[in-house]
Amino acid sequence: MPHVTLATETDFDGWRSAARALATQNIPPQDVTWHVAGADAELFASTAFTPAPAASGGFNVPAAFVDLARSVVVHRDPARFALLYRLLWRLRLQPELIQIATDADIMRARRMAKTVHHDQHKMEAFVRFREIGRVPDNRFVAWFEPAHHIVEATAPFFARRFADMRWSILTPDLCAHWDGEAVAFTPGVDKSAAPSDDRLEDTWRTYYASIFNPARLKVKAMRTEMPERYWRNLPEAQLIKPLIAEAARRSSEMIDAKATLPAKPQRRDDTAMKRKSLDPSADTLSALRAAAADCRACPLWKDATQTVFGEGPSHAPLMLVGEQPGDKEDLAGKPFVGPAGQMLDRALDDAGIDRKRVYVTNAVKHFKFVPRGKIRLHQKPNTGEIRACRPWYERELAAVKPALVIAMGATAAQSVLGKITPINKNRGRLIALDDATQALVTVHPSYLLRLPDADAKALEYDRFVDDLKIAAVLLRKLPDAA
Repeated sequence: MPHVTLATETDFDGWRSAARALATQNIPPQDVTWHVAGADAELFASTAFTPAPAASGGFNVPAAFVDLARSVVVHRDPARFALLYRLLWRLRLQPELIQIATDADIMRARRMAKTVHHDQHKMEAFVRFREIGRVPDNRFVAWFEPAHHIVEATAPFFARRFADMRWSILTPDLCAHWDGEAVAFTPGVDKSAAPSDDRLEDTWRTYYASIFNPARLKVKAMRTEMPERYWRNLPEAQLIKPLIAEAARRSSEMIDAKATLPAKPQRRDDTAMKRKSLDPSADTLSALRAAAADCRACPLWKDATQTVFGEGPSHAPLMLVGEQPGDKEDLAGKPFVGPAGQMLDRALDDAGIDRKRVYVTNAVKHFKFVPRGKIRLHQKPNTGEIRACRPWYERELAAVKPALVIAMGATAAQSVLGKITPINKNRGRLIALDDATQALVTVHPSYLLRLPDADAKALEYDRFVDDLKIAAVLLRKLPDAA
């Protein structure tokens, strides 16, 4: 009896490779046992099965089955691999099987997938991060106990949602860690490894209690959406039962209280919203800089010290686009004058690029931050803020007319290319923007500053310089190259 050993509980690729080989060799499902490395093997499993290279004349299965299998594989049911192979075996002879909702195997697989998706939704909703350490070495850590093996599949959601902070999600099965650029995974840990409180927890509980509306309380619906098994890991959980118990009394008080008159609307003074003319004929850098000083296209201007516009030669052959000003830049009103700017200057020098020939700007012109004591902690601009500021970048580009634009970081890449662009998949190659201008994508210098490991920092710095050297070669080929 063939015995297949998979590398991990979520080894979809291993299952798919083995299942295809088994089916190609016409080995029926009842003759195969499935096992995950490290778990107890089947007592009567006699023959270890190693997938051979796929034979010619293979077979295809519907894409819907592949999607279903990816979800079922992360279910905790030990029989899931056997169920999926049985479905694969049947699909070879009955391609329409995936559409038969009443089939027992299909029903079971879809129930498992639905349960997995439900578990992922609960993880996205009920993970609560706690801060450990102090800025700039702080980190956010959360504890969660998933019902299924969903950590790898759900981690990208948190990478997108909390891209501007370093975090770890600890679970008994697997731990996920985000450093601002990539997600890494380590073995599961005990709950004792997770922090139990942080300095903002009392503030959060106060906020939760203040928004709790007793008049709209539906206990059954609340328990359905937030099952009690998650309560023990939620900082607000200790308030839930007292708030429920007090709901009837507070609702009566609200009913008995006199009605209050609505506040009179406040007319906002829009004089500051008026912009200087952006007539194309006035799109010189000096005119753009003056106009941008009064920009109110998004709310970031309210907390920032000033607009930080670009700097450099009016017809520079190279334009560097960063993400947004930092604390130092916001105060000085100049781009790249802080630690990231120093790192950039060093890298440009090592790549053989004269900073004096470079126009430097940012995709977003105002500093976005959250105050933490006396420190203003950088926050990643969202898509709406990037879009609001993109016209300034477009006018800078039209005024400077560079031969090459280097987008440093994800925010800059989104602004330059007009869409979300993964850095590592696109760096190291030239991308045409139009007939006269090309773009290059790389990391932001601040990413290098955040790397804690000295060897990793040195390696990534060399990669950053290599990207800049591509620009240096292109600049040397230009007719007016010095």
